[in-house]
Amino acid sequence: MLMRQAQEVQKKMQKIQEDLANKEFEGASAGGMIRIIITGSGLARRITIDQSLINKEEKEILEDLLIAAFNDAKKKSDEGSNDTLRSATAGMQLPPGFKI
Repeated sequence: MLMRQAQEVQKKMQKIQEDLANKEFEGASAGGMIRIIITGSGLARRITIDQSLINKEEKEILEDLLIAAFNDAKKKSDEGSNDTLRSATAGMQLPPGFKI
């Protein structure tokens, strides 16, 4: 019985991980002038830069804004993953110290 439950949880967790890997999260900086879309697995899928920001003399600022947008998307991806995993294991009696 316990082994069957463990197998069911393992299948459910695998499905959740696959779904999360394909889910998209958007991060933004500079009031939405830079947007980055990443997958739940942390891969950047799309970057959008407002035309008004493209200036050769401000290259360093643009790079810093890109980093801020990516980090915002990554944070949302991590939070979404944690929330989904928590809801999948809600009510389950896990052994002390067992983390998913």
